[in-house]
Amino acid sequence: MTVTFHESHDSILATLASGETFWPSEPRTLEETGLSQPFVEALLCKTLFVAGNATGRNLAKDVGLPFGVVDDLLSRLRNRQWVVHVDSGAFNDYVYGLTDNGRQQAQAFKNANAYVGPAPVPLMDYVISVEAQAIGGEPIRRADLEDAFHDISVDPGLFEMLGPAVNSASGLFLYGAPGNGKSTLAQRITACFGQEVWIPNAVLDDDDLLKVYDPAYHDDVRTSSSEHVETTGFDRRWRRIRRPTVVVGGELTMDNLEIRQDARSGICEAPLQMKSNCGCLLIDDFGRQRILPEELLNRWIVPLENKHDFLTFPNGKKIQVPFEQLIIFSTNLDPEQLVDEAFLRRIPYKIEVEDPTEQEFQQLFQLAADAIDCPFDPEAVEYLLETQYRGRNRPLRRCHPRDVLKQVRNLCAYDERPLEMKKEYFDQVAKGFFTQVLPTVEV
Repeated sequence: MTVTFHESHDSILATLASGETFWPSEPRTLEETGLSQPFVEALLCKTLFVAGNATGRNLAKDVGLPFGVVDDLLSRLRNRQWVVHVDSGAFNDYVYGLTDNGRQQAQAFKNANAYVGPAPVPLMDYVISVEAQAIGGEPIRRADLEDAFHDISVDPGLFEMLGPAVNSASGLFLYGAPGNGKSTLAQRITACFGQEVWIPNAVLDDDDLLKVYDPAYHDDVRTSSSEHVETTGFDRRWRRIRRPTVVVGGELTMDNLEIRQDARSGICEAPLQMKSNCGCLLIDDFGRQRILPEELLNRWIVPLENKHDFLTFPNGKKIQVPFEQLIIFSTNLDPEQLVDEAFLRRIPYKIEVEDPTEQEFQQLFQLAADAIDCPFDPEAVEYLLETQYRGRNRPLRRCHPRDVLKQVRNLCAYDERPLEMKKEYFDQVAKGFFTQVLPTVEV
């Protein structure tokens, strides 16, 4: 059985508690959308104002609602003389356009809020969806972690610590030198919890709309590939995405953690932690942001403890939203130098990502070579270790095999030579790679 939103919230939660699958089923009436008639009418007018004339079915597709619901509303707008039939369409449809009065109304709607796109879902439906799809809903097993890391090299000791830390579903510190794969680990960890989740394009609470979907962080999954879609309609206001991994670095500011409103359009954007719900939020290079670490951590002490966050709209209205993601703080510094004991208590797992051993360095080269169809030559790697690392006291980094081989590939392509791992190729790319990017470490 599949969970739908067209029951009472209590029955939905009861069904979810019994282990049912979350599925946003298609609404059959306007009432089942949870939206008011004036709101959807305004959205249809704005859509016509921006796109020009359109058939009823195309309008229904644009706003993500069933044609039957949209057709009824267009009839009301036509009786109000806001829209007119411009032409006939196929299958008992018409091409609609705005009247002069309709254009004035649409402009007024647009001035208040310029959002055009799929209709939002009620905030409570979003809350229920996050609770149903949260990463902490079911603990991962060793096999899940092994599957997520099957094509990358992970130190066995690090692997043993990661599993319990991930099952905490709250947060952890990954610290160590740059270039050792902390960002890659975060992305693979997210994959342990299942590949796909549903998120709405936007949510609505009373008259306040908040955009959630962001193509910068959310990767769409083709819903037509799912067998379930073949037999069961779904609510087009929702998008099926890969579990998000939101990565932010030194550019992070406190504004990114609050609702932001575009001054020209009036559209409000969800903060980063809300966009990462049901996934992972990686704060990369923590401690080097333009805000003090204490400010950032104080902002999240309560959400980490209570699993919900309070956001404020520009008009002063507050809403409560889920805070359901694995937060990973990645830093080159010792966590104890960055934060106080009170915060470290709330993030009990501090895991160091160390430099690879020479044996693992060989394995990383083999993985990188396989990825670009380059024959692996352990003697060439040994030569690189001897000439560029041992005698120069240069630390090994997990990113080096991949990055060095990419430069070898570029060199071979330029000279129209077969892609191979040769000592002379390593000598040639090392001149630019190491001296410019990774200076020798002095001891």
